Amino acid sequence: MPTSICRSRCSRSCRRWSATGTPSTDSSRTGSSRRSSINAFDTSLSVGRLCTDEVRLAQAADDFGHCVSARPAAVVVPGSTAEVQGVISYARTRGLRVAARGAGHSTYGQSQCADGIVLDMTGLRAVHEVAADRVVVDAGALWSDVVDASLTRRLTPPVLTDYLGTTVGGTLSVGGFGGASHRHGAQTDNVLALEVVTGTGTRLTCSATENRELFDSVRGGLGRFGVITRATLSLTPARERTRWYRIWYDDLAFFLADEQRFVDEGMYDHVQGRIIPAADGTWRYRIELARHYTRRQPPDAAGLFPACGRARDVEQAEDLVHADFINRMAAGESRLRAAGDWFRPHPWLNVLLPAHATAAFVRSALAGLTVDTLGRSGLVMAYPVPTARLRTPFVRTPAATTAFMFALLRTTAPGTERSAVSANRSLYERALAVDAVAYPVNALPMSAADWRRHFGPRWHDFVQAKHRFDPHGVLTPLEHETR
Repeated sequence: MPTSICRSRCSRSCRRWSATGTPSTDSSRTGSSRRSSINAFDTSLSVGRLCTDEVRLAQAADDFGHCVSARPAAVVVPGSTAEVQGVISYARTRGLRVAARGAGHSTYGQSQCADGIVLDMTGLRAVHEVAADRVVVDAGALWSDVVDASLTRRLTPPVLTDYLGTTVGGTLSVGGFGGASHRHGAQTDNVLALEVVTGTGTRLTCSATENRELFDSVRGGLGRFGVITRATLSLTPARERTRWYRIWYDDLAFFLADEQRFVDEGMYDHVQGRIIPAADGTWRYRIELARHYTRRQPPDAAGLFPACGRARDVEQAEDLVHADFINRMAAGESRLRAAGDWFRPHPWLNVLLPAHATAAFVRSALAGLTVDTLGRSGLVMAYPVPTARLRTPFVRTPAATTAFMFALLRTTAPGTERSAVSANRSLYERALAVDAVAYPVNALPMSAADWRRHFGPRWHDFVQAKHRFDPHGVLTPLEHETR
C-alpha cells in the first residue's frame, strides 16, 4: 500500500518510526506487551510509517486465501531500504518477528505475523531504470508496473505469471511460473542481482558473482533469510503482437501428450493447459499456445498451425497486441471483483508432478472434484516444464526430466475453506507418494518434517542459511505451520 493511502486510512494511528529511539525495557513476548512496546517507541526520527489502527491491522491479518488469520501488533510502510533496516534491527533487539507483505496474494498466511510487525512493501514501488537487457525495480513494484515500463522500450521479462498484480519481491520469494517457463524457467531464474536486508538488519547486494550464498538463499527462500528491497531483472525483446491458439480435448492422456509435444518441438513462446468442468459432469481439456511476432514478420499460418489430430476442436486463432496478451487476466479480475468471487476464500494447491505420474494423479484428483467443490470461478491447470530450466536451488523439482505444474485453484464459499484445506492435505500426501513436490504458495498446513522432506538434500543448506542470515529468527514466521 502506498504511503499516501496509508496516511489517509490511519491518520490517527500512523506515525514515523525512529531508527535510534529508545525502546521500552519490557521484552515480554506477549501480544499486549509487544504492542505496548511498539506504541512506546520514540518517534523522533524517520523509519517508515507506523500503522496500528484496527482497519490496517485487520487488512494485514488477512490475505487472498481468506483461510487463516494472524493479527500483527503493527504495520510499517517503509519508504527506503534504510527504513527496512531500522525496523528489522528494532524487532531483533525487542524479540519481535517481522514478515514482509507485498500485494497480499498469499493463500495461507505466508505474509502474516501474529503480534509482530508486517512490512508493507508496496511503499517501495519505483521502477528505477530500464536498460537494454535489464530493469531495476523496487521489490514492492507490481509486475504490471515492470511490464508498463519495459514495454515502452520494447522489452519484457522472459517469464511472467498469468496475473500481474503480484509484487516482484513476492514471486521471487517462491519461484514464479508461467506459460514461458518451458523456455526460461521460473522468474527466480531470470534475476541478475538483488538488494536484501538480512535478519540481522544488514543491507547487502548479491548476485551470481557477489554474495552468492545469499543470492541462492533468498530466491525461492520463502522470505526466511532476508527482505528483498530491490531487484535487477533480465529483459528480452518484446514482439508487437501475439497469435493465440486454444485447442480442446476430451481425453486427458492426449491433452498431456500434446502439451509435452509442443514443448519438445519448441515452436511456441507460451504453452499452458487448463482443465474445465463440462455441463454434463465430465471434464474438458484445453491447451493454450502462443507465438509472439512482429508486424513485419508474422508467423507462417501453415507452418505454425498445430497438428492436433487427436483434438476435439481447434478454435480460430486470435491475434492480439502483445501487451493485451500479457495482461489478459485483467478483464477476468474485474469480472470476479464485480461478482464477489475475488473476495471469497481461495484454498489453492500447487504441486510439481513427475511427468510419468501426471496422468494417473490428475485423473484421481479430478475424480474427487466437482463443480461445487472447485467453485464457479475455480480453475485447474496442468502444463509441462523441463526441470533443467529450473535452476534456483530452493525452488524444488521432482527427479524427472519434465515436471507438470498441477494447480488446483479453488474458490469456495465462506465457511467451507477448512474442508478444502483438509482435502489439499490429503491430495498433497498422494502427490508425495508419486515423488512430487509442492510449489509452496499453498493453502496447506506444513510441519517441520514436511519442510525437511520438501527441501530434501537442500535442507541442510536451508538451515545453514537461516543460521547465517537470520540467526535470531526475526523473519517470516510460518504462523500456520503445524507442530
